[in-house]
Amino acid sequence: MALDNIFGIAGSALNAQTARMNATASNLANAGAVASTEAGAFRAKRTTFKTIMEQQLNSPEVNKGGVKVAAITDDPKPISRMSDPGNPAADKDGYVYLANVNEMTEMVEMMAAARSYQNNVEVVNTARQLTLRTLDIIKN
Repeated sequence: MALDNIFGIAGSALNAQTARMNATASNLANAGAVASTEAGAFRAKRTTFKTIMEQQLNSPEVNKGGVKVAAITDDPKPISRMSDPGNPAADKDGYVYLANVNEMTEMVEMMAAARSYQNNVEVVNTARQLTLRTLDIIKN
């Protein structure tokens, strides 16, 4: 495997994990949001990844692998409602609809994304070090 492929694969993973961390940060920021309708309530966002495989066997320009964000979708977990007649966002029956965000789940997602990001940074650093050592060997 060529070194440029390693950098490309790790770079695509870094981009994907950044999107995952951004979605999680958005979820945490909106965890306390309330709405006057179920349809208007914030729904947690989830990233779905898709592998990038070599698309044309004979084409050297095509990235040989990696990962990309296939979609960012709403979490299907149901929206809950709470009686809060004094809230200005309450509906005519006095209910507000809460975001379907679980802070504990989001923290686990954030930690997993951060670890995956760190692992791919290490891949890039190791490949860079190997490249530099190879160049040193060639010089001598």
